[in-house]
Amino acid sequence: MVYEHEIPSGSKLYFGTSAKIKREIEFVSAELLENLGFEEIVTPLFSYHQHESFEDKKSLLRLNDAQNHEVTLRADSTVDVVRIVTKRLGRSTESKKWFYIQPTVTFPTTEQYQVGVEVIDGSFEEVAKTTVMLLSEMGLSPMMQIANIRIPNLLNEKYGISLEVLKSMHVEQIINAELPWIEQLVRISCVDDLNNLEVFPEDIKHELKKIKTATEKVGYSNMVISPLFYAKMRYYDSLTFRMFEDNGLLARGGIYSVDGIEAAGFALYTDECVANKMKKEAK
Repeated sequence: MVYEHEIPSGSKLYFGTSAKIKREIEFVSAELLENLGFEEIVTPLFSYHQHESFEDKKSLLRLNDAQNHEVTLRADSTVDVVRIVTKRLGRSTESKKWFYIQPTVTFPTTEQYQVGVEVIDGSFEEVAKTTVMLLSEMGLSPMMQIANIRIPNLLNEKYGISLEVLKSMHVEQIINAELPWIEQLVRISCVDDLNNLEVFPEDIKHELKKIKTATEKVGYSNMVISPLFYAKMRYYDSLTFRMFEDNGLLARGGIYSVDGIEAAGFALYTDECVANKMKKEAK
Protein backbone atom coordinates (compact mmCIF):
# COMPACT_ATOMS: atom_id res chain seq x y z
CA MET A 1 0.00 0.00 0.00
CA VAL A 2 1.29 3.47 -0.90
CA TYR A 3 0.22 6.18 1.52
CA GLU A 4 -0.81 9.63 0.30
CA HIS A 5 2.21 11.33 1.86
CA GLU A 6 4.83 8.90 0.51
CA ILE A 7 7.28 9.88 -2.21
CA PRO A 8 9.07 7.39 -4.49
CA SER A 9 12.47 6.10 -3.37
CA GLY A 10 15.25 8.11 -5.00
CA SER A 11 13.17 11.25 -5.49
CA LYS A 12 13.98 14.50 -3.67
CA LEU A 13 12.08 16.60 -1.18
CA TYR A 14 13.46 19.92 0.07
CA PHE A 15 11.71 22.04 2.68
CA GLY A 16 12.61 24.64 5.28
CA THR A 17 16.36 24.80 5.87
CA SER A 18 17.27 22.32 3.13
CA ALA A 19 15.23 24.23 0.54
CA LYS A 20 16.92 27.48 1.62
CA ILE A 21 20.41 25.96 1.34
CA LYS A 22 19.59 24.52 -2.09
CA ARG A 23 18.35 27.92 -3.29
CA GLU A 24 21.46 29.66 -1.91
CA ILE A 25 23.79 27.17 -3.65
CA GLU A 26 22.01 27.68 -6.96
CA PHE A 27 21.92 31.49 -6.58
CA VAL A 28 25.62 31.75 -5.66
CA SER A 29 26.54 29.41 -8.53
CA ALA A 30 24.53 31.37 -11.10
CA GLU A 31 25.94 34.70 -9.96
CA LEU A 32 29.55 33.51 -9.97
CA LEU A 33 29.27 31.79 -13.35
CA GLU A 34 27.64 34.82 -14.95
CA ASN A 35 30.47 36.97 -13.60
CA LEU A 36 32.92 34.56 -15.24
CA GLY A 37 31.27 35.07 -18.63
CA PHE A 38 29.04 31.99 -18.79
CA GLU A 39 25.63 32.05 -20.47
CA GLU A 40 22.76 30.10 -18.89
CA ILE A 41 20.86 27.37 -20.71
CA VAL A 42 17.93 25.21 -19.63
CA THR A 43 17.61 22.14 -21.83
CA PRO A 44 14.36 20.26 -22.51
CA LEU A 45 13.33 17.58 -20.04
CA PHE A 46 12.56 15.35 -23.03
CA SER A 47 15.12 14.16 -25.58
CA TYR A 48 15.10 12.12 -28.78
CA HIS A 49 18.79 11.23 -28.63
CA GLN A 50 19.80 10.56 -25.00
CA HIS A 51 19.98 6.83 -25.72
CA GLU A 52 22.98 7.42 -28.01
CA SER A 53 25.06 8.52 -25.00
CA PHE A 54 24.33 5.52 -22.79
CA GLU A 55 25.87 2.08 -23.18
CA ASP A 56 23.43 0.70 -20.60
CA LYS A 57 20.04 2.06 -21.62
CA LYS A 58 18.26 0.51 -18.63
CA SER A 59 18.72 3.76 -16.70
CA LEU A 60 16.64 5.74 -19.21
CA LEU A 61 12.97 6.57 -18.60
CA ARG A 62 11.15 6.18 -21.92
CA LEU A 63 8.00 7.85 -23.24
CA ASN A 64 6.46 8.56 -26.64
CA ASP A 65 5.60 11.89 -28.28
CA ALA A 66 2.40 12.76 -30.16
CA GLN A 67 3.72 11.05 -33.33
CA ASN A 68 4.68 7.96 -31.28
CA HIS A 69 8.42 8.68 -31.58
CA GLU A 70 10.35 7.43 -28.57
CA VAL A 71 11.66 10.09 -26.21
CA THR A 72 13.51 9.79 -22.94
CA LEU A 73 13.59 12.00 -19.88
CA ARG A 74 16.79 13.98 -19.31
CA ALA A 75 19.28 11.57 -17.73
CA ASP A 76 22.33 13.63 -18.68
CA SER A 77 22.79 17.28 -19.60
CA THR A 78 26.25 17.41 -21.21
CA VAL A 79 25.55 15.90 -24.61
CA ASP A 80 22.29 17.82 -25.08
CA VAL A 81 23.98 21.13 -24.18
CA VAL A 82 26.83 20.57 -26.64
CA ARG A 83 24.52 19.45 -29.45
CA ILE A 84 21.96 22.22 -28.91
CA VAL A 85 24.62 24.95 -28.70
CA THR A 86 26.60 23.80 -31.73
CA LYS A 87 23.82 22.46 -33.97
CA ARG A 88 20.55 24.17 -33.04
CA LEU A 89 21.65 27.60 -31.80
CA GLY A 90 24.54 27.65 -34.26
CA ARG A 91 25.19 31.13 -35.60
CA SER A 92 22.66 32.77 -33.28
CA THR A 93 25.23 32.76 -30.47
CA GLU A 94 29.00 33.14 -30.23
CA SER A 95 29.23 32.00 -26.62
CA LYS A 96 31.24 28.87 -25.92
CA LYS A 97 30.75 28.96 -22.14
CA TRP A 98 27.45 27.65 -20.79
CA PHE A 99 26.00 26.69 -17.44
CA TYR A 100 22.76 25.03 -16.36
CA ILE A 101 20.95 24.42 -13.09
CA GLN A 102 18.55 21.52 -13.51
CA PRO A 103 17.88 17.95 -12.43
CA THR A 104 18.44 14.67 -14.22
CA VAL A 105 16.20 11.65 -13.76
CA THR A 106 17.03 7.97 -14.19
CA PHE A 107 15.20 4.68 -13.83
CA PRO A 108 13.33 3.85 -11.76
CA THR A 109 12.68 7.09 -9.79
CA THR A 110 16.07 8.72 -9.15
CA GLU A 111 16.39 12.51 -9.25
CA GLN A 112 19.74 14.32 -9.12
CA TYR A 113 20.00 18.11 -9.02
CA GLN A 114 23.08 19.57 -10.68
CA VAL A 115 24.88 22.80 -11.41
CA GLY A 116 26.74 22.07 -14.63
CA VAL A 117 29.21 23.81 -16.90
CA GLU A 118 30.21 23.02 -20.48
CA VAL A 119 32.93 24.95 -22.34
CA ILE A 120 33.36 24.32 -26.06
CA ASP A 121 37.11 24.10 -26.78
CA GLY A 122 37.60 24.46 -23.03
CA SER A 123 40.56 23.36 -20.93
CA PHE A 124 40.90 21.06 -17.95
CA GLU A 125 42.45 23.91 -15.98
CA GLU A 126 39.48 26.23 -16.53
CA VAL A 127 36.77 23.82 -15.43
CA ALA A 128 38.77 22.47 -12.47
CA LYS A 129 39.49 25.99 -11.20
CA THR A 130 35.87 27.02 -11.69
CA THR A 131 34.71 24.02 -9.65
CA VAL A 132 37.11 24.95 -6.85
CA MET A 133 35.82 28.55 -6.89
CA LEU A 134 32.19 27.43 -6.66
CA LEU A 135 32.85 25.07 -3.77
CA SER A 136 34.95 27.72 -2.02
CA GLU A 137 32.00 30.13 -2.24
CA MET A 138 30.01 27.50 -0.33
CA GLY A 139 32.68 27.25 2.34
CA LEU A 140 33.92 23.88 1.07
CA SER A 141 37.50 22.84 0.30
CA PRO A 142 37.20 19.15 -0.60
CA MET A 143 39.90 16.82 -1.82
CA MET A 144 40.47 16.84 -5.58
CA GLN A 145 41.29 13.50 -7.20
CA ILE A 146 42.94 13.82 -10.61
CA ALA A 147 43.08 10.89 -13.01
CA ASN A 148 43.65 10.18 -16.67
CA ILE A 149 41.37 7.54 -18.11
CA ARG A 150 43.79 7.03 -20.98
CA ILE A 151 46.25 5.30 -18.60
CA PRO A 152 43.99 2.36 -17.59
CA ASN A 153 42.89 2.09 -21.22
CA LEU A 154 46.56 1.77 -22.26
CA LEU A 155 47.18 -0.80 -19.52
CA ASN A 156 44.31 -2.82 -20.92
CA GLU A 157 44.91 -2.37 -24.65
CA LYS A 158 48.71 -2.62 -24.72
CA TYR A 159 49.86 -4.21 -21.46
CA GLY A 160 47.22 -6.88 -20.90
CA ILE A 161 45.70 -5.77 -17.60
CA SER A 162 41.97 -6.39 -17.48
CA LEU A 163 39.67 -3.41 -17.11
CA GLU A 164 37.67 -5.45 -14.60
CA VAL A 165 40.80 -5.76 -12.44
CA LEU A 166 41.38 -2.01 -12.74
CA LYS A 167 37.75 -1.17 -11.97
CA SER A 168 37.85 -3.21 -8.78
CA MET A 169 41.41 -2.04 -7.96
CA HIS A 170 42.77 -5.51 -7.18
CA VAL A 171 46.20 -4.10 -6.35
CA GLU A 172 47.84 -7.50 -5.90
CA GLN A 173 46.71 -8.66 -9.35
CA ILE A 174 47.86 -5.40 -10.92
CA ILE A 175 51.32 -5.62 -9.30
CA ASN A 176 51.64 -9.24 -10.40
CA ALA A 177 51.54 -8.13 -14.03
CA GLU A 178 54.93 -8.77 -15.60
CA LEU A 179 55.79 -5.09 -16.00
CA PRO A 180 58.94 -3.78 -14.29
CA TRP A 181 57.40 -0.35 -13.66
CA ILE A 182 53.87 -1.32 -12.60
CA GLU A 183 54.55 -1.14 -8.85
CA GLN A 184 55.85 2.44 -9.18
CA LEU A 185 52.67 3.33 -11.08
CA VAL A 186 50.49 1.81 -8.37
CA ARG A 187 52.31 3.81 -5.70
CA ILE A 188 51.73 7.23 -7.30
CA SER A 189 49.35 9.15 -5.04
CA CYS A 190 50.59 12.73 -4.64
CA VAL A 191 51.89 15.51 -6.87
CA ASP A 192 55.53 14.96 -5.81
CA ASP A 193 55.33 11.38 -7.08
CA LEU A 194 55.15 12.80 -10.61
CA ASN A 195 58.59 14.45 -10.43
CA ASN A 196 60.53 11.45 -11.73
CA LEU A 197 58.83 9.54 -14.55
CA GLU A 198 61.88 8.08 -16.33
CA VAL A 199 61.07 4.51 -15.26
CA PHE A 200 57.86 4.42 -17.33
CA PRO A 201 57.47 3.62 -21.05
CA GLU A 202 56.91 6.62 -23.30
CA ASP A 203 53.15 6.19 -23.75
CA ILE A 204 52.46 5.93 -20.00
CA LYS A 205 54.96 8.73 -19.28
CA HIS A 206 53.19 10.98 -21.79
CA GLU A 207 49.84 10.55 -20.02
CA LEU A 208 51.41 11.02 -16.57
CA LYS A 209 52.96 14.27 -17.77
CA LYS A 210 49.46 15.48 -18.68
CA ILE A 211 48.43 14.91 -15.06
CA LYS A 212 51.53 16.70 -13.78
CA THR A 213 50.90 19.71 -16.04
CA ALA A 214 47.26 19.80 -14.93
CA THR A 215 48.21 19.84 -11.23
CA GLU A 216 50.61 22.73 -11.83
CA LYS A 217 48.05 24.78 -13.74
CA VAL A 218 45.19 24.17 -11.33
CA GLY A 219 47.41 24.87 -8.31
CA TYR A 220 45.05 23.41 -5.71
CA SER A 221 46.56 22.44 -2.36
CA ASN A 222 44.38 19.43 -1.51
CA MET A 223 45.07 16.96 -4.33
CA VAL A 224 45.47 13.23 -4.70
CA ILE A 225 46.70 11.56 -7.90
CA SER A 226 45.01 8.34 -9.05
CA PRO A 227 46.63 7.19 -12.31
CA LEU A 228 44.91 3.78 -12.19
CA PHE A 229 41.41 5.10 -11.51
CA TYR A 230 38.97 3.74 -14.06
CA ALA A 231 35.26 4.28 -14.20
CA LYS A 232 33.60 4.18 -17.58
CA MET A 233 32.44 7.78 -17.82
CA ARG A 234 30.39 8.71 -20.86
CA TYR A 235 32.37 10.78 -23.39
CA TYR A 236 35.35 11.38 -21.01
CA ASP A 237 38.52 9.77 -22.36
CA SER A 238 41.44 11.73 -20.89
CA LEU A 239 41.98 13.96 -17.83
CA THR A 240 39.23 13.86 -15.21
CA PHE A 241 38.77 15.11 -11.67
CA ARG A 242 36.47 14.36 -8.76
CA MET A 243 35.91 16.40 -5.58
CA PHE A 244 35.27 14.59 -2.28
CA GLU A 245 34.51 15.59 1.29
CA ASP A 246 33.67 13.04 4.01
CA ASN A 247 33.33 10.37 1.30
CA GLY A 248 30.66 12.43 -0.44
CA LEU A 249 31.14 13.10 -4.17
CA LEU A 250 30.50 16.84 -4.55
CA ALA A 251 31.57 17.33 -8.18
CA ARG A 252 33.34 15.75 -11.11
CA GLY A 253 34.40 16.74 -14.59
CA GLY A 254 37.17 16.82 -17.15
CA ILE A 255 37.82 17.09 -20.87
CA TYR A 256 35.78 15.13 -23.38
CA SER A 257 34.57 14.83 -26.95
CA VAL A 258 30.97 14.80 -28.22
CA ASP A 259 30.33 14.21 -31.93
CA GLY A 260 33.92 15.24 -32.65
CA ILE A 261 33.59 18.48 -30.68
CA GLU A 262 36.25 18.95 -28.02
CA ALA A 263 34.99 20.45 -24.77
CA ALA A 264 35.49 20.55 -21.01
CA GLY A 265 32.94 20.58 -18.25
CA PHE A 266 31.85 19.55 -14.80
CA ALA A 267 28.78 18.77 -12.75
CA LEU A 268 28.41 19.96 -9.18
CA TYR A 269 26.03 17.65 -7.32
CA THR A 270 23.64 19.96 -5.53
CA ASP A 271 22.04 17.25 -3.40
CA GLU A 272 25.39 16.17 -1.94
CA CYS A 273 26.38 19.80 -1.31
CA VAL A 274 23.10 20.44 0.52
CA ALA A 275 23.59 17.33 2.67
CA ASN A 276 27.18 18.38 3.42
CA LYS A 277 26.15 21.87 4.55
CA MET A 278 23.19 20.52 6.57
CA LYS A 279 25.55 18.18 8.40
CA LYS A 280 27.97 21.00 9.19
CA GLU A 281 25.25 23.34 10.40
CA ALA A 282 23.88 20.61 12.67
CA LYS A 283 27.20 20.33 14.54
